[in-house]
Amino acid sequence: MYTLAILLLILAFASGASLWAVMILATALGALSIGRGFDADFGGAVSEFIKLGTGDAADVFSTIPLFIFAGYIMAASKTADRLVNVSNALLGWIPGGLGLVTILACAVFTTFTGASGVTIVALGGLLMPALVKQKYPERFALGLVTGTGSIGLLLPPALPLFIFGTVLGLQQELTKQWAAQNYLWEWDTQRFIFAGIGPSMVLFACMAVLVVATAIVKKVPREKYDRPDLGKHIARSIIVALPELALPFLIIGALATGFGGIAEIASLTVLYLIFVEMVVFRDITPRTLWNITKESLALVGAIFIIVFASSAVTNYLVTAGVPEKLVAWTQDHIDSRIGFLLALNVLLILVGMMMDIFSAILIVLPLVAPIAFRYGVNPYHLGVIFLLNLEIGYLTPPVGLNLFISSFKFRRPVTEVVWSVLPFMGAMFVALAIVTVVPSVTTEPPPKPRGTLDGLVAVVKSSKQAVINVKEVTAPDGKVFKQAECGAIIDEFDRDKCLLLFTEVTECRQKADPAEAKECEDTAMKEYFGETDDGGSFEDDGDDEGGGGFEADGDDDEAADGDATDEDADGDAGTAPAADGDAGAAAPAAADAGAATP
Repeated sequence: MYTLAILLLILAFASGASLWAVMILATALGALSIGRGFDADFGGAVSEFIKLGTGDAADVFSTIPLFIFAGYIMAASKTADRLVNVSNALLGWIPGGLGLVTILACAVFTTFTGASGVTIVALGGLLMPALVKQKYPERFALGLVTGTGSIGLLLPPALPLFIFGTVLGLQQELTKQWAAQNYLWEWDTQRFIFAGIGPSMVLFACMAVLVVATAIVKKVPREKYDRPDLGKHIARSIIVALPELALPFLIIGALATGFGGIAEIASLTVLYLIFVEMVVFRDITPRTLWNITKESLALVGAIFIIVFASSAVTNYLVTAGVPEKLVAWTQDHIDSRIGFLLALNVLLILVGMMMDIFSAILIVLPLVAPIAFRYGVNPYHLGVIFLLNLEIGYLTPPVGLNLFISSFKFRRPVTEVVWSVLPFMGAMFVALAIVTVVPSVTTEPPPKPRGTLDGLVAVVKSSKQAVINVKEVTAPDGKVFKQAECGAIIDEFDRDKCLLLFTEVTECRQKADPAEAKECEDTAMKEYFGETDDGGSFEDDGDDEGGGGFEADGDDDEAADGDATDEDADGDAGTAPAADGDAGAAAPAAADAGAATP
């Protein structure tokens, strides 16, 4: 029955059914298959989606519609023409100059629009005839325009960077029990948007070498300027496009200096572009702006509903233990971090070939992230590799999305487009290999200050003891509760909550302020063991409706009847994990004691 339902879902997706609908149905099917049922919260998707708009991720999440709107504004104006003029003035006089102009203009345009297909359509009609006119081989020109359409997706403020950061942050919150193993890596989307600068430079360099070498071998003529005329031409083109050229530097500078939060800067970006395009250049009329607003909101709605559906899928996967099973299977078959990254590259290229970048992030990242963390992959490095692979996937035959967009735009057979992009795919693979093997290429700005120097010293002094004690905590009744005892809990949900207690205590003990650390740990203990009405103790008062402490029976204390010991396994004793029936003093899995079940 389930097999037939899965086949029908796959067939529906292949036939063009909406991705979000397929994901919701797949989540419902999965929830039913594990006996959980599919509740009104859509498997946790509703609550998680609300958290995105109201919790810590709200600032980052709100930037998605703002930067989409900004990209649509630039696509509807004559920004592309001005970018090409500036690039041509700066680079057109060197060998392969117009090819380098194409790389630079496409990268900058893709950075703002967040969609490589839009770049091919918007700039292709302008650059393709110019490349052919300047004696570039026609097939090479076709491959250059198609292949460079996606290389700006790693530069700030490209939209995929924000979506990846939001999804990874949400994924870590949902699965704290394994994410806490990497608490030394503080995830911050505002820092992540800078991580792709170094890899982008590597990618540009590989593309530039290919373009310049081809221009020299094919003896492509270059633009000739007299030196005085060259300076005037460069200055004139820069001045004309300066309001738009300055925008990426303003955004990066504002984020790097802490001028404002990421949401505030995104809002200012939209206002700035509206002023520049409507007042300074007058490329956009109020009617055009209204149409742009409607078009951008359609894309925003599509992305948000996919985020909603992916939250449901992620909750189901976590509940079903899929990430843990994938981790175990991967570790059985792949021994090294490099081996895992190579396998990940192959997987992501296939994914990028079949999905758009937003869907790929929302669906695949929750499965890949837990495995990557277990192999010790820095999350910032993971993000760069993830997005770079999806860029290559856009060009990978037989179903790479940009192949068909280019075929439609330039009215060429898909097979011709495939042959034209192969050299550029080779350059991208070289860049991918460098970024994969050399993690230091990934730009990782230093984290924000997290406390005073005294606080840092306190963290260093207590770190060793904190790591040692993470395997056990002292329960409110004074007994030592070990993490290993969580494994004796039969119910999977309760077992996960037990493990989560040790994760939260570990995180609390890393805080710089001792008072804050103690308050955090006390809160975690109260949430797990419960609290009496007077707030003075977490011990149970003798009935099963207590707060979840270890004392399940008011009379069943240590050596309650005088002859019981910790090793007793009979019904009157109470501290061995194997105790049966009536014993519950230190047995999280005891049958009648609600002790370790919060």
